[in-house]
Amino acid sequence: MRAAIFHGPGEIGVEDRPRPTIESPTDAIVRVTHTAICGSDLWFYRGDSDRDPGTPVGHEPMGIVESVGDDVVSVAPGDRVLAPFAISCGSCEFCRKGLHTSCVNRDSWGGDNGGGQGEYVRSTHAGGTLVRVPDRYADDEGVLRSLLPLTDVMGTGHHAAVSAGVEAGSTAVVIGDGAVGLCGVLAARRLGAERIIAVGHHEDRLEIAREFGATETVSARGDAAIDRITALTYGGANHVMECVGAASAMNTAIEVARPGGTIGYVGVPYGVESEGLDVFGLFGDNITLRGGVAPVRAYADELMADILGGTLDPSPIFTETIGLSEVAEGYRMMDEREAIKVLVKPQE
Repeated sequence: MRAAIFHGPGEIGVEDRPRPTIESPTDAIVRVTHTAICGSDLWFYRGDSDRDPGTPVGHEPMGIVESVGDDVVSVAPGDRVLAPFAISCGSCEFCRKGLHTSCVNRDSWGGDNGGGQGEYVRSTHAGGTLVRVPDRYADDEGVLRSLLPLTDVMGTGHHAAVSAGVEAGSTAVVIGDGAVGLCGVLAARRLGAERIIAVGHHEDRLEIAREFGATETVSARGDAAIDRITALTYGGANHVMECVGAASAMNTAIEVARPGGTIGYVGVPYGVESEGLDVFGLFGDNITLRGGVAPVRAYADELMADILGGTLDPSPIFTETIGLSEVAEGYRMMDEREAIKVLVKPQE
């Protein structure tokens, strides 16, 4: 099979690798039909995080079940499934409380299971991980494009909104105009926010934010952005969603949170230690910080129901669609901000 392989910063190739096979009774083999490049993939692509050269990449697969181990009863060969970015057993203490990303049996895509950006993957703990798509939608390309973000960014944006305490009638500030931030706007609207202020630096992305439900947008940077958000919210917002991960974004979130407010943070925190986090700002204004890596499996079923019901559609975040042979170009487009999120079809 073919799979996308990391060779070093700025170097993604496509190579032939052994097709994964069933190794445990809880395994399932999935033929990947749709996957995506994630903003977090750019950290190793840019050399900002460590990754061993020669390893498969990707963590957002959707496809058709080819075979299952003897203990797998929740899915069967021929089923259409999507897979969250974290593999989880579904039955341990943390999975039962909806914290699948802290599963005691947690596994990840990569290594010898095929990687998420390849033609086949092996899902360990398939029963706790794979989400079955109803048969009537299994070949509906429009629906599948809308469901694919449930593997990561839609669930992550929703986690930001839930963690920030967004509720009906509230005002929410969303920091970041990438795929997660845009999905955060959708999530805030879904939870009933009356005002949603989207903050970013790219007018084309902020236009999508408006289409997704943002009532106001802010494109200023630094102190100018803080001043503008503070003015719009009459002194700060009770619900702030940090969807970037950079120290500057987190500190902006702290500055624009109203005293006693809550920040829901889901951006992967790169550079925060070296650049400094305004902990005293949190302390001094009694601001609550909640969030972390999103347990997207916990949200998949309820978000899927809304997508299938026609009330939620995150598919506009995919601004480019490519085949697996073009994956290096997909990484380049995302790295250079020519695409918000790239959908990859490994079987084309």
